[in-house]
Amino acid sequence: MPRRRSPRHAPDDPPPAREADICIVLEGAYPFIAGGVSSWTHELIRAQSDLSFHLVTLTADETPKPLRFDLPANVIQMTEIPLQCVETRLEGGREVERLIGALAEPLGRLCAGGGLEAFSGVLAALKRHPRAAMRAALMNSEASFRMVQAMYEATVPGSSFLNYFWSWRALAGGLFSVLLAPLPRARVYHAISTGYAGLLAARAALETGRPTLLTEHGIYTNERRVEIAMAEWLADRLPGLLGIEARRRDLRDVWIDAFTGYSRACYEACSRITTLYTGNQVLQLRDGAPADRLRIIPNGIDYEGFSAIPRDPAPRPPTVALIGRAVPIKDVKTYIRAAALLRAKVPEVRVLLLGPTEEDPIYFRECEELVAHLGLQGTFEFAGRVKLHDYLGKVDVVVLTSISEAQPLVLLEAGAAGVPSVATDVGSCRDIIEGRADEDPPLGPAGFVTPLADPTATAEGIAALLLDPALRARCGEAIRQRTERSYNKQVVDRLYRELYEEHLALPDRPAPRVAA
Repeated sequence: MPRRRSPRHAPDDPPPAREADICIVLEGAYPFIAGGVSSWTHELIRAQSDLSFHLVTLTADETPKPLRFDLPANVIQMTEIPLQCVETRLEGGREVERLIGALAEPLGRLCAGGGLEAFSGVLAALKRHPRAAMRAALMNSEASFRMVQAMYEATVPGSSFLNYFWSWRALAGGLFSVLLAPLPRARVYHAISTGYAGLLAARAALETGRPTLLTEHGIYTNERRVEIAMAEWLADRLPGLLGIEARRRDLRDVWIDAFTGYSRACYEACSRITTLYTGNQVLQLRDGAPADRLRIIPNGIDYEGFSAIPRDPAPRPPTVALIGRAVPIKDVKTYIRAAALLRAKVPEVRVLLLGPTEEDPIYFRECEELVAHLGLQGTFEFAGRVKLHDYLGKVDVVVLTSISEAQPLVLLEAGAAGVPSVATDVGSCRDIIEGRADEDPPLGPAGFVTPLADPTATAEGIAALLLDPALRARCGEAIRQRTERSYNKQVVDRLYRELYEEHLALPDRPAPRVAA
């Protein structure tokens, strides 16, 4: 069930909810998870100190979670919504039968890639049958099970029904969580991704008539496509017919279609859709975002603070660092394999991972085992969560091996301190390292861009910078100037302030857009 907390961390007796200027909606991030998006959100709220904020944070389950940030004083309320909950069994009844009967058609369209109209139909069905609109009825009734069977037969009848059933519970469970949770009152709603956070924002737009904004760092549906492609259990081994034929639909299509439908609903509900660079807009347009609502606002960093970090003159080994979490999307294993190749070129090198290791314990254990297998115990170090200001003056090259990124703050923060980078060709990394086509005057490269999952190219790029001090200095100065010119947080803060003021000034719509 949703939990409302006081920002002063007294969940047992929170103050009454009041209307906030901005309701920020996040999934799997701030303030419970560290990372680039969470840090960005924290700084966004701090920069708009005279506006009040209500945080809605969507979490995986009902397990208690410690806060990773001290919430700013202008956060007046925080609501946690678990996406997956334990439901009791419900025998059903006529009202439940009527609810499921009204829900089945728009839910099927939404999960097949439909957008706001289908989502509105799902919401309207719940409003027409409020007494039955509860998780037990939607997830555990006989009527809901028959609906799942019908959806299975209509989409992937040859696949494993057991796998489909649990996939449906995961996809629909999160959907129902955001539909049934109390909706905070706010003058503007701002989702920091599509997915389930985007669905809650779309619901707010439909129910309240207030404007809704979306900011995408990484493109949610694209990241889910990557994860789904890597999930072998979703690819059913269906027998093919003789001859040439297209790939049969399987459970991967079910997941992708649902997330596409969720994203399209959010895109169509939002007044303005911002992202970090033009490459993201191509993906947004593909998934149904209206072109006239798109806008670029890049990430900004505290240039003044990071540029003031002095280089450590003390003798030390050549040092490289990956700044990020030990999770699969960061592809830490490629970084570790690159370290083994790099050591052959630079024997005294010190290789660091600066970031939390507790988010995915299984993956972290696999990374530790790989370090041991490659004999890197004296070279590779998991430093854990650290203060970057304590390290950047001692780091010679920053490395990023992610398989998906948007506009990584760590490259910009290191760049402001004059540290060049070797990064995979994802998100805006090429723009950051090589400069955009319209850069005037051109500043030159700030390191090297490498293919995905290529430890050899990664090691070669790092070695080139470590073994050539003049090259390293040129690249460091190029990224320092580029960061100052294009990615200064003061400019970005002003752009978001203007965006908020524009939408705060809009009048209420005369009536909600959803008819019960």
